[in-house]
Amino acid sequence: MAQVSGMMLGRRRFLVGGAALGAAGVAALTGCTSNDDDTAENANVSTGGGDNAAPGKQITIGFSAPAADHGWIGAITTNARAQADVHSDVDLQATEGTNDLSLQISQVETLINDGVDVLVILPHDGKALTEVARKAMDAGIPVINLDRVFDSPLAYRTWIGGDNYGMGVAAGNYIAARLKDNGVTNPVIAEIPGIDSLPLTQERSKGFSDALAAAGLKVGPRVPAEFTVETGERAAANLLQAAPRIDALWNHDDDQGIGVLSAIDAAGRDEFFMVGGAGSKDVMELIKADDGVVKATVTYPPSMASSAINLARLVAQGRTLSDLVENDVPSSITLASATITKDNVDKYLKFGFAS
Repeated sequence: MAQVSGMMLGRRRFLVGGAALGAAGVAALTGCTSNDDDTAENANVSTGGGDNAAPGKQITIGFSAPAADHGWIGAITTNARAQADVHSDVDLQATEGTNDLSLQISQVETLINDGVDVLVILPHDGKALTEVARKAMDAGIPVINLDRVFDSPLAYRTWIGGDNYGMGVAAGNYIAARLKDNGVTNPVIAEIPGIDSLPLTQERSKGFSDALAAAGLKVGPRVPAEFTVETGERAAANLLQAAPRIDALWNHDDDQGIGVLSAIDAAGRDEFFMVGGAGSKDVMELIKADDGVVKATVTYPPSMASSAINLARLVAQGRTLSDLVENDVPSSITLASATITKDNVDKYLKFGFAS
């Protein structure tokens, strides 16, 4: 289990507290520091620029997200709290993270009744929380929809999130290029997605298959997991047992990747290379070491939570992004998915979140 020992240490660190991944994409909102634990000074925050750096009217931002039972979600909450602390004109009213849909709806209703100025919501299920988000909007409380999108644009003022389709494209392009460079013909390309019923998973898989198809390739064995260590290990074990040969593997999520790599080690398989997803610090350290199957990961930055807090502040104070000509904050912001390899890992390593 040599290649996963460091990742398991990272998993234990997450039980104490999450961390975060840095990203580019919204120049006026980004600016990051390293993170090794769940402290404000180690989260991804921006101090702003231009007129937006100056304090405005005092506002209260309500924040709701799922339970931090996953390294990426832990980083989301860490970043949101740390970014709010940067602004002297922001009071953050954060609910306790939960995966109980009824409880999250109730928590958001409480924030609405408390009269917060603006809401930042990462819904456990976008469809299920659409109605309560619309209730907030109807009450004159702008909603910043973070990552998992609500069913109706009437439920949010601005959406900000990662590029799930682009994430799949990035993984597919990297795999296709590496196989071509290695002279591999008729490759067997495996895929371990997250929860298959989620639109984000479907978008990632569509981007992956489209990118491979453009290179004249196709997805081979595919076994879904559920974004957890345990399901990642189970899915990988089943896939490896069914496929005696694999040339490349894309695992959608670096947190479930802990289990995937455990199964790979247990099976003694190393004839293929693997690409991860999201950009955890643990996976980036494996990429840097370059002595195992992991050769790349494609980012899905939880620093989007920091940007969401900044967007909420600007919307509530009637400001806009400092580099835009328009008077208003955009209604949609999609962050780019970068491909991290041993050639650029040092640029991204300090932004990795703990799995």
